[in-house]
Amino acid sequence: MEKSVLKNIFKDIRFWLIILFLIRLFGITNAPLEIGHNWRQAITNMVTRNFVENGANLLFPQIDMAGAKTGISGSEFPIFNYIIYLISTIFGYEHWYGRLVNLIFSSIGIFYFYKLIKAIFSKSIAFNATIILSVSIWFSFSRKIMPDTLSVAMILIALYHAYKYIINGNFFKLILFFIFSTLALLIKIPSLAILSVVAIVVFIKEISRKRKIYLLVTAFISFVIAALWYFIWVPYLQDTYHYYLFFPKGIIEGIQEIIPLIPDYLKKFYFSALHSYIAFIMFLTGLYYFIKGDNKIAKYGIGIISIVFFVFTLKTGAVFPLHNYYVIPYVPVMALITSVFISKIPKRYQYILLLIISIEAIGNQQHDFFIKNSELYKLELDNITKEVIPKNKLIIINGGESAQSIYFSHRKGWTINNQQALNRRYIDSLSNIGAEYLIIDKNRLENIELNYKILYSDTNYSIYKL
Repeated sequence: MEKSVLKNIFKDIRFWLIILFLIRLFGITNAPLEIGHNWRQAITNMVTRNFVENGANLLFPQIDMAGAKTGISGSEFPIFNYIIYLISTIFGYEHWYGRLVNLIFSSIGIFYFYKLIKAIFSKSIAFNATIILSVSIWFSFSRKIMPDTLSVAMILIALYHAYKYIINGNFFKLILFFIFSTLALLIKIPSLAILSVVAIVVFIKEISRKRKIYLLVTAFISFVIAALWYFIWVPYLQDTYHYYLFFPKGIIEGIQEIIPLIPDYLKKFYFSALHSYIAFIMFLTGLYYFIKGDNKIAKYGIGIISIVFFVFTLKTGAVFPLHNYYVIPYVPVMALITSVFISKIPKRYQYILLLIISIEAIGNQQHDFFIKNSELYKLELDNITKEVIPKNKLIIINGGESAQSIYFSHRKGWTINNQQALNRRYIDSLSNIGAEYLIIDKNRLENIELNYKILYSDTNYSIYKL
């Protein structure tokens, strides 16, 4: 009896999702100091901390690295930041809250992915696809202070409610679909690729015309709301406050940027997405079976998502091949197709394959859970600036293109590269428009002496008055 109960527990996807959730709690209180994408996490935290300190105006998100400008900039609609802000109003601001928020919502979203695939395909395909998705790039990015898996999680929840609506006509499910799809697109618009799958209802005769219209109109309204933010409000913020966080490309321009980076472009699919070469081989085999199969509606659905996502990759230009997390919206599709093949082999071998894939995928991401001791010195910068630099004064710091150093300084101003830091004329030009202090990170620029008044110096930092 006990053996039977234990066997049932191991077959329950909720058990494995809880285990994977607990594993990802390791290092959850880490500040954004890991090597991978610390800059993007620092930007998320900047907006959140400015909400805490200056008031949470969702229409005017503010970053710290805009020099003498206001720092108001156009990017994703800051729902993620606002959730972290709400937690901060209760417990006080901490660097790591976004990790936990993302992990919780991403875990819920992946459970809805299981429920959706189980309802449309089978329990076996759903189980395998959910495990593969859980240990894919999702494994590490679902605990980063970044909105990518959060957005996809929201769209997966939305699609489950859309499915329930077209099955039983429950209007409340349509409302939930609208809420979650709108949130998903506002958080990160590339989730539109997955949302586009609702277009397949046009090809399903069994669905009433009324439900088709309601669903498609609701999806369109969600898109319009997101479009108002990204294509009307964001350009307004950029034109008004003159700070640009991203630069959308035309398709031709995007193609021209991608062509020299085709090896990197392809790598996002054969490695970055699933983080397992074995899983990618299974994906290619599953793709063969999927295309060969007779489920035309599923083919249409995957085809629509693939086309929309491919267009999206072209619009990003060099950004997609150079940043692995942009592939995240397509990973649920790859996990599903991989599972199509795995589910065709005997059960005992399915579990062995899932175990091998999980070990490989997690092994390829485990480094992201650890902070190098050489990075910990950055946590002291806030305390140093509190003692040396008044809160409202603008700084220059040699943090390079990354937002990380200026974020940990807890001051506003400019982040520059080492060559610029050594250029007296350039520093003076920034001083003329408001910069009053120069911080030199000695770990990035060693053994230099600058002809400015030095206010502070230790092993890691020197601070000069301009």
